[in-house]
This record gives sequence, structure tokens and C-alpha cells, in this order.
Amino acid sequence: MERDELECFLILAEELHFGRTATRMRLSRARVSQLVQRLERRLGAPLFERTSRSVALTELGARFREEVEPHHRAIERALARTAAAARGIGGTLRVGFADSLTGEIAIRAADDLRAAYPELAVEICEMSYTDPFAQLRDRYYDVQFMELPVREDDLGKGPTLLSEAGVLAVPVSHPFASRPWLTMDDLAETALLQIEGDVPDYRRPPRRTPGGRPIPAGPGTTSLQEALMLVAAGKGAMLTGAHTAVHQPRPGIAYVQVIDAPQVRYGLAWRADERTAAVEAYAARVDAVIEARDQLEVPRDLAAA
Repeated sequence: MERDELECFLILAEELHFGRTATRMRLSRARVSQLVQRLERRLGAPLFERTSRSVALTELGARFREEVEPHHRAIERALARTAAAARGIGGTLRVGFADSLTGEIAIRAADDLRAAYPELAVEICEMSYTDPFAQLRDRYYDVQFMELPVREDDLGKGPTLLSEAGVLAVPVSHPFASRPWLTMDDLAETALLQIEGDVPDYRRPPRRTPGGRPIPAGPGTTSLQEALMLVAAGKGAMLTGAHTAVHQPRPGIAYVQVIDAPQVRYGLAWRADERTAAVEAYAARVDAVIEARDQLEVPRDLAAA
């Protein structure tokens, strides 16, 4: 099996979209299709179900991904460690993290990196809530551990390292608070808090339900803490990851799972032309910390709280 076949399979299994896979691999869509077909011929069965509207893993494809992905990550970590050791690592690595979950992992990975490379200084700080890419572009950070997707042409991004279910934070007085679960179509019945600032549209709360109903817009927010205060005050609801219920418990707020919400995914982003040896070494340690998920308060695939 060729390495590009395996990488193409894993990226397509994550994106479920040939165009985005081609963009991430810097290949044409035709080349992505060729790589997938070549791998399927090697294995003797389809790995994806394709229609004009969607791409989905077959049962065999899902099983293959489950079995090969951990080994692929281990190989990538080994390559990164070896390359970093060969080039030498020094200076300062500046790391941004998005929230309490990514911050916990980022700090543990930084501690491991400092132990391996005492000559490397690692600085960690929470990244901007309202302009997620400005600090990376301005070289305030060298790498960010953040919510995916990242679709900026000038930024490099790695694979999904952690995923969790989506939940809706609502005031305890809201009718949704007593529900065991919600669907995305239910969002038409509540106002969603908005994010102020220079945030791409694809990172903003949805404006319509899957069924086409408009979702009311609530007040704008500039930080997670401000958003939680607004929710508790009954000013609106907020879509967020399941870990928020554990990391940000607050009187007056209930968290209800949205069963058909897209998984909230997290990974690393960096400037596309500056993936340094230090960034590679840090990425390997983030992955290793997540892999040792028995040491984390929250596992790799998070259940809704």
C-alpha cells in the first residue's frame, strides 16, 4: 500500500468530501478519486458509498479506518520525532489554545515537549474568541489547538485529533431544559447567541435548520464567559461541545444534547509555509497526550454530558 493512498483514504473519511480532501492534499479531485479507487482495488471492495450529493463510509470502510488510523498516527509521530531530532529544536514555540479542553491538552503536551527539548521555550496562551486566525497570521502564535474546520488558504491544518458531541446550552427556565435531547430543527424555536468580530461565516452559528426554517439570532458575544452569562440570564442559547458541561458548570444553565448536530472537532493549525521542526514535535506530543486518554478527564470521542 502506498502512503498517499492511505493518507487520501483517512482524509476523505474525515471530510467526506472530494473537493475538501483535494484541497488539503493539494491534489486535483481526479487524483483523489484515482487514489481511492486504487486502494479499493487493492482491498477488493468499496470503502465509500458515493452519490452526486454525498460521500459516506461503507461498513468495511469504517472498520478499516478504525483499524489503520491509530497505526498511521503512530507512524506520523515517529516521523515527526525523528525529523525534529535530526534538525535540532531551539528557540521559542508559541502555542494558542481555544478553550479549557484544548488548554488542558496543550499544557500537558508542552510539558512533554520541554522535557524532551530543554533548549526549547514553550509559551501557551488562550487564543482570540472573536478573531481566531489574526494572532496566528501575526506570528503571535506558531501553532493553535482549536476547533475545526480551518478553511483558510494561507493556513495549514492537521487531522481531527479529538471530537465530541454537540450540545445546546440553555437557561434552566427554557422549555428545552427538560428535554432529554434535541434536533437541529428544534433550533428554530430559540435564539442562538452570535459571535462578534472577524469570524468566517463557516465558523458562525447556523442561520437555518436542516429543514430550512430560520434560526433567530441572539445577542453578540466576545468571549465564552460572556456567552455563558447571557445564556444564564435568558438572553439566548449557545451551541457548544459536550465538554463545556463538565468544564464550565454554571447555575442557571442546562446542557442538552443535539443528536444530529455535527461532531465538534479539534486539531492543530499553523501558517502553511512555516511548519517547523518545533511545530512537528509539538503536534506529535498533542496526539500522544490524547492517545493516552485514560489520563484525561474527557476521552477522545466525548459523549454528551
